[in-house]
Amino acid sequence: MELQPISSGIGPSLPATPGEESVKSLNSNVHRDEDHESQGASSSHVIRARLHLCAIYFSMFLAGWNDASNGPLIPRMQKVYDVGFLLVSLTFVVSCVGFISGALMNVHWTDKVGFGRMIVFGALLQVAAYSIQAPAPPFPLFAISFSLNGFGIAIQNAQTNAYVASLRLNSELYMGMLHASYGAGALSSPLLATQFAQMQHWSFHYLVSLGLALSNVIMLTLTFRGRTLDECLSLVGEAVGETNTSDRSNFRQILSLRGVHILAFFTLVYVGVEVTIGGWITTYIIDVRDGGPSAGYISSGFFGGIMVGRLALLWLNQKVGEQRVLYLYVVLAISLELIVWLVPSLIGGAVAVALIGVFLGPIYPIVMNHAGRVVPRWLLSGSIGWIAGFGQAGSALLPFYNWSYCFKGRHQGSSTVAHLHDGNVPNSLGARSNFTSQN
Repeated sequence: MELQPISSGIGPSLPATPGEESVKSLNSNVHRDEDHESQGASSSHVIRARLHLCAIYFSMFLAGWNDASNGPLIPRMQKVYDVGFLLVSLTFVVSCVGFISGALMNVHWTDKVGFGRMIVFGALLQVAAYSIQAPAPPFPLFAISFSLNGFGIAIQNAQTNAYVASLRLNSELYMGMLHASYGAGALSSPLLATQFAQMQHWSFHYLVSLGLALSNVIMLTLTFRGRTLDECLSLVGEAVGETNTSDRSNFRQILSLRGVHILAFFTLVYVGVEVTIGGWITTYIIDVRDGGPSAGYISSGFFGGIMVGRLALLWLNQKVGEQRVLYLYVVLAISLELIVWLVPSLIGGAVAVALIGVFLGPIYPIVMNHAGRVVPRWLLSGSIGWIAGFGQAGSALLPFYNWSYCFKGRHQGSSTVAHLHDGNVPNSLGARSNFTSQN
């Protein structure tokens, strides 16, 4: 007599005993609980990730707000303080000192202090700077306060870029959105600064900036709570990456990476060109094209173009390739800069400036994405901090160079910007290409 299989799916099976039924029920409940826990964890990761991104996007919004504020206010600063072009441009030099100092200190302090505390410290320095600037103090104190702002922005810039570059999923999209937030801040600020520049209490523009800076401190404090970068990433479901196996300090390792310095120099030139155009285009339009006080809105158009370009051209970056598309953007920007320089049209110049912003916009996020791919994980925060902070010094150095070089002869401002595009940016692109081949 042949026995039938008990539990196969072919022959008839014996009825399950009460014990077997309870085991099946228990297993089913366990699997269901695991699914719920997995879904709950995934949901909490998404919520925390959105909160983190919102906080760092607002921090970058404030950086853009700060960088674009001075352009429309410069003519009023000259009038109120009775200073010339060279003296008023010292605010950029002082900012440069702050940016470079912040970049160096960020590399040295990040591992000791941690991501959460460092980014809040940078935000507090911005609060201090705007508190000094709002009552329009004597010019020496007013100028010195820009060093605090530069120091604080350099630290925040480093930390926010390091956070996004550390994300493993959709980091290119998030990096584009991060720097689009910068463009949004830079778009908004000249709209308000242009109005304050025509008022008696022009420096009250910095009271608005102070309110934004205080909001930034509160948001960063409540969101990150002094945690390290690895702790913040683990809260959003990101795996902690490789760790340092070298006996040398991270500071020394970063400073020994030649490629990091090449990217930092490239970023310095790029940011310098960007802020030179956005900062001095208002004065150029007023002095050379006989524009009125509303010329400050052209600066908003430029930074608005940057914001649009960083999001709208993401598909082109992926289709053409990030390295090749950089050359295309630079050629287009140079061509449009020549239009601003050579064509005596106020409207045509305004449109060309906005389009320059569109094509320059994607370059910075591309550089940061590249750094995130080639720099070792344990050096990423400090390296990106150095690249971003040192690069931010370009926003002070190149506008000062533009001012001192061009306005000695007066009314040649845009020619220098074109010169910067034509020479320095392509050279830096070549340097970046060398770094790519090394890695």
